[in-house]
Amino acid sequence: MRARDPLDSHGVVDHAITTRRSVRAFLSTPVPRATVDEILRISARAPSGTNTQPWQATVVTEAAKTRLSKAIMAVYDDAVQRKEHTEEYAYYPTQWVDPYLARRRKIGWDLYGLLGIGREDKSQMHAQHGRNYVFFDAPVGIIFTIDRILEQGSWLDFGMFLQNVMIAARARGLDTCPQAAFTQFHRVIARELQLDAGAMVVCGMSLGYADNTKIENTLVTERAPVSDFTRFLEE
Repeated sequence: MRARDPLDSHGVVDHAITTRRSVRAFLSTPVPRATVDEILRISARAPSGTNTQPWQATVVTEAAKTRLSKAIMAVYDDAVQRKEHTEEYAYYPTQWVDPYLARRRKIGWDLYGLLGIGREDKSQMHAQHGRNYVFFDAPVGIIFTIDRILEQGSWLDFGMFLQNVMIAARARGLDTCPQAAFTQFHRVIARELQLDAGAMVVCGMSLGYADNTKIENTLVTERAPVSDFTRFLEE
């Protein structure tokens, strides 16, 4: 048997990276626990400073996922209660400037445009955002946490682990959606999942098979060319 050319793997890796997207509608098709375990095991090969491996994950499926979603939605749909829940860390800037503001607005209106949600339709916006908390109907939900004693470097390491999860999922024909939306309801999550007091919610993630009949899954986000964010110095 001819030894496999290492170069053959480049296309496979590139395909997994370039086809990764944030899917917002999933099929109910189950994902075997062994597959989720394998994805997390492979992803844990992510680099981390002095091999600290700061990532923690709680996987929810079936009844456990339903309970968590119901608990969050009960707060999310109550305007008074919702105001009492805030994020533990700032994911987004407090003051937006371009090009970040323009990119943020574009993806928001592109998505709402596909769904037929107008700029003044607050109720439909609320409903669409609430889809985060049912994991967009994915069969698998994951809540990622980090020990709150860890510092910024460990968060960078965690990001590499999350990327691995999404790419490993794509390599297996699965899709994902990383979701910072869960951080607002960290107290609800901590209660429902019985998290240790030292655990801080980093984000959630939906995992499953994309429902390609749903129009929201036709959204393709743009990326700036390399020349926009890179300098090459030769002298």
